[in-house]
Amino acid sequence: MEAAGAGAAAPGGAAGLLLRLRDKLLTWQILKTVALGQMLSLFICGTAVTSQYLAEQYEVNTPMLQSFTNYCLLLLVYTTMLALRTDNESFLQILKRRWWKYILLGLADVEANYMIVKAYQYTTLTSVQLLDCFGIPVLMALSWFILRARYRLIHFIAVAVCLLGVGTMVGADILAGRQEGEDSRRDVEVTGCSSTCTSCPAKRSNVVIGDVLVLLGASLYAISNVSEEYIVKNLSRVEFLGMVGLFGTIISALQLAIVEYRDIARIQWNWKIALLFMAFALCMFGLYSFMPVVIKVTSATSVNLGILTADLYSLFFGLFLFCYKFSGLYILSFIVIMVGFVLYCSTSTWTAETVSTSLPQPASTGLDNLGLKLEEDDQEPPAASVQVTQEENGVVNSS
Repeated sequence: MEAAGAGAAAPGGAAGLLLRLRDKLLTWQILKTVALGQMLSLFICGTAVTSQYLAEQYEVNTPMLQSFTNYCLLLLVYTTMLALRTDNESFLQILKRRWWKYILLGLADVEANYMIVKAYQYTTLTSVQLLDCFGIPVLMALSWFILRARYRLIHFIAVAVCLLGVGTMVGADILAGRQEGEDSRRDVEVTGCSSTCTSCPAKRSNVVIGDVLVLLGASLYAISNVSEEYIVKNLSRVEFLGMVGLFGTIISALQLAIVEYRDIARIQWNWKIALLFMAFALCMFGLYSFMPVVIKVTSATSVNLGILTADLYSLFFGLFLFCYKFSGLYILSFIVIMVGFVLYCSTSTWTAETVSTSLPQPASTGLDNLGLKLEEDDQEPPAASVQVTQEENGVVNSS
C-alpha cells in the first residue's frame, strides 16, 4: 500500500512542477514582453526585405541614404516635440547641458549601422551573423558597470540558449545553400556589381577587415542601446529620440555626401523605388519609436535577445520574394531562441546599491524587468536594490 501510494504521488509531484513552470514562464507580463520583442523583429525584417529588394530589383545601394530618411523622420517628429517644450528640460537647456554626449551617441548609432552593412563587402554572411552576437556580452558588461545591473545564473544560461539558436540558424543557412546566394546578393548591395565582376577589387579578400567591422559595429550598437536604456529610464523617450534625430540627421547627411553621392546620382527614380524607400523609412521609424518603450519596461539586453529572430522573419519572407530554400532547422532555431528569450525574461535582474555615483539610477525600481516586479514581491526579494532619495532626484534634474 505504501509503495502504491508513493507511485501515485510521483505523477502529482511532476504535475506540480509543470504547473509551477507554467505559472513562472507563461505569465501575462512575459507574453507581453515576447510579443513586443517580436514586433521589433518584424520592423527589422521590414528594413531588411526592402533593402534587399532595392538592391536586387533596382540595383539601388544606398544604405546611408536610407538611414538618413529615418533620422529625418525622427527630427521632424521628436525633435519638434522637444523644441516645443517650455519646462526646465527644454530643447535649448538640453543642448546646453548635454550636447556633446548626444553628438557621440548619434555618431555611435550612425556608424554602427554603416559598419555592419560595410562588413558584408569583406566577410561572409555566416561571420556577420555569428560575430554580430558579440554585441550581447558587450551590452551585458556595459550594463553591469554603467547601469549597475546584476544578473543571475539563469540569465547567462538564457543567453547561451539564444546563441545556440543563432548557431542553429547559421547551420541551416549553410545546409540550405543560402550562404553562397546571400553573399552574391550582398556584393550587389554593397558594391553595385556581381561577385563575378573582374573590374572591382577582390571582394572579401581581407576577411579580417570585415570581421573587425562587425565587432566594432556590434560594440557601437551595444553602446547606443545602453545609452538608450539609461536615457529613457532616467530622462525621457522624447529627449532620446529627438537628440538622436537631430545629430543623426546631421552626421548621416555629411557621410552620405562623402561616400554615397555617386550611388545616389545613379538611381533611376520611379514610384516603386520611392515606395520602397518610404516603406524602409517607416519600418525604421517604427523600430526607433517603439524600442525605447520596450526597453523601459524590460532592458536593453532582453530586447537584443528578442530581436535575434529578425533574421528568421526575413528568411520566411525570402522564401516567397527571393526564392530561398527552406530547412526545418530554421523552425528549430526559432524555437530555441524563443525558449532562451522566455528564460531570460522569467527572472528579473536587480540593480546594485550605490553609495556614491555621478550617474543617477532608475527612479522607478531596482529591477530591469519592471513588469515582473509585482510577481516577484511574493517571492524572494532581490539581494540589493537602489534606494532613491531626494538628492538623487536632484542629480537627475541637473545632469
